[in-house]
Amino acid sequence: MYNKENMEAMQQRVDDYISQFKEGYFSPLSMLARFTEEIGELAREVNHQYGEKPKKIDEADNSMEAELGDLLFVMICFANSQQISLTEAFEKTMTKIESRDKERWTKIDKQEDKHE
Repeated sequence: MYNKENMEAMQQRVDDYISQFKEGYFSPLSMLARFTEEIGELAREVNHQYGEKPKKIDEADNSMEAELGDLLFVMICFANSQQISLTEAFEKTMTKIESRDKERWTKIDKQEDKHE
């Protein structure tokens, strides 16, 4: 499922896109503000779908998929502007989580699943 070449290609594609403009990447503070804005839009969609706040009749259709895509784009921009490899960041985080949380949750018994 996870392929480091895909992540590297995504970072390169975003960089190719941004590099064609004189303005380049926004400042870290502007990107953090944009990331926060996109998180809010995702929260709004989740609230519409799972919360007590239905959409207004005249409200545009957005999706969690679209909002997650926006978040991913901003995250890649932020990483690129700081010369951070998201592949390396992901690997370090997964190593930490797999070690720290390996006994934290109830594991699925593979034998039980086969007999059900």
